[in-house]
Amino acid sequence: MKHTITLIPGDGTGPEVVEAMRRCVEATGVDIEWDVHNAGVDVMDEFGTPLPESVLDSIRENKVAIKGPVTTPVGSGFRSVNVALRKTLDLYACLRPARYYQGVKSRYPEADLVVVRENTEDLYAGIEFERGTEECARAIEVISELSGSTIRSDSGISIKPISEMASKRIVRFAFDYAIANGRTKVTAVHKANIMKYSDGLFLDCARQVAEEYADSGIEFEDRIVDNMCMQLVQKPELYDVLVLPNLYGDIVSDLCSGLVGGLGIAPGANIGAERALFEPTHGSAPKYAGQNRVNPTATILSAVMMLHYIGEDDAADRLDNAVAEVIAEGRDVTYDLKPTRDDPSAVGTSEMADAIIARL
Repeated sequence: MKHTITLIPGDGTGPEVVEAMRRCVEATGVDIEWDVHNAGVDVMDEFGTPLPESVLDSIRENKVAIKGPVTTPVGSGFRSVNVALRKTLDLYACLRPARYYQGVKSRYPEADLVVVRENTEDLYAGIEFERGTEECARAIEVISELSGSTIRSDSGISIKPISEMASKRIVRFAFDYAIANGRTKVTAVHKANIMKYSDGLFLDCARQVAEEYADSGIEFEDRIVDNMCMQLVQKPELYDVLVLPNLYGDIVSDLCSGLVGGLGIAPGANIGAERALFEPTHGSAPKYAGQNRVNPTATILSAVMMLHYIGEDDAADRLDNAVAEVIAEGRDVTYDLKPTRDDPSAVGTSEMADAIIARL
């Protein structure tokens, strides 16, 4: 079966890791037609925006996309190209696995976690009022009037919306993922002891959804976010699928990536009802652009997730196993996967992809 997939190379080191990923995916034998579109700082002069409408149109049509890291230009009017993609396309579920690969330097070889992060609400909704503006003064006045609270006049304001609809939707996604992937437990993470009407709503919704899945065999529990961070560092083996509001999900997913070796091996997916966008978790690292130096693993593992999503499970498993073999062997890997970062035997981005392809 032929698949048409939107390919966004990104900027900085994005084109290098995306090219490594593309060659690995094509080597699996899956029939893919890449619909290539550019986004990020490199297209600002041409389009006047880091996110041209043609990129969104391509994803809407093809339903599946994979992208490299993208730099958001300062002062462009965009808070984040990534956030804009997720919100515009309603890619409400951010899926970030954190699994240990033999050969990666880590204190937690037992870690095998999946973070399910709500992608559309919370403080990342971008509802803010800048200190000193007329709008901010009015927001302070209204909030003070409604709540009886005193807010300093020199404050900036950020609004944290959390809805019943989005909360139940993301928790259902977490349970469905757990069932489909043979996981055993879902943990809802929150700060409902303090934010009783936002995080409290999220927790209440999570408990209601858990009741819907009472006969699924999936265990449910909840944890306060600060305690969750401590427990992940102490005993990550006790946890499985974590479901969180947007901000906590961003922070905890990076923590989980750190447990298993860092963002260089951290894949990600943003999934909605009709479309999905796959991407590595790390940034564009522009200072390394063009040096054939950066680790392509996170982008390649994002492609593994993409292949599973489009039903190419055999190819996904073969590519995942090839990556695992190369990392475990430890010879044809980039500098960050060596015992020391100045190891002269480290290979480049392209050469690591060659080694992975050789094992397919």
